[in-house]
Amino acid sequence: MSTTPETPEPEGDETVASTSAWRRVYLMARPRATRANAFALLLACLLGFAIATQVRQTQSQGLEDLRQDELVRILDDVTQNGTRLDDEINELETTRDGLASSEGNSPEAIAAAQQRADTLGILAGTERATGPGITLTIEDADGAVDAAALLDAVQELRDAGAEAMQVGDVRIVASTWFRDGDDGVIADGKTLDNPYTFTVIGDPQTMSSAMEIPGGVSESVRSKGGELTIREYESINVEALHTDSSPRYAQPVPEPTDGSN
Repeated sequence: MSTTPETPEPEGDETVASTSAWRRVYLMARPRATRANAFALLLACLLGFAIATQVRQTQSQGLEDLRQDELVRILDDVTQNGTRLDDEINELETTRDGLASSEGNSPEAIAAAQQRADTLGILAGTERATGPGITLTIEDADGAVDAAALLDAVQELRDAGAEAMQVGDVRIVASTWFRDGDDGVIADGKTLDNPYTFTVIGDPQTMSSAMEIPGGVSESVRSKGGELTIREYESINVEALHTDSSPRYAQPVPEPTDGSN
């Protein structure tokens, strides 16, 4: 009985073939340095950085529990305040540079002093004012609009850059107060007539937009059954004056003498 010898298997060829197959798989799966891949990687990095920054900022500010209308209101206030402060900084720097390059009795110094006095007079309510602005009228047929609602309107107008305002014939200044009385809202000791009319000097569009912010003054007044009307003017006058009175308790800090700390 003869036995046919078995033919040995070509182990070397199989190894080479297997290595070549794996090499082809590697080459197919290997990332290619194309422009599209590079752009996708850049977008992924930017998106991750933006998400991380937003999460960190939200957590640090504690805004995660606020409603959408409150977030919109905060963002609008921050933007308006930032713009107003930038304008004030530029104006003050210009005045400083002009005074630094002139003598104390020069026309520039006198004009700057007069401008400062006029500004303080407007802020204190002892000077009449004119300029672009709006009238804000609140009609309260049911008597539901209270002093707090009018105070909210004043605060919103100030945040929107109001520079001078009056309600009825009462000039509104830093010390102005509101409270509810038997016959309506009282401001600085005077009972206001209904409808309540605010005359305000400032940027008309900015102030009008501030009144319509979701959750703001307009929505609050209408929720109480009142009606709010805004009219914009290229020029309007604030005629009411505030009676200037000396403070009872506050006194200026004395200037330090030479050699004192």
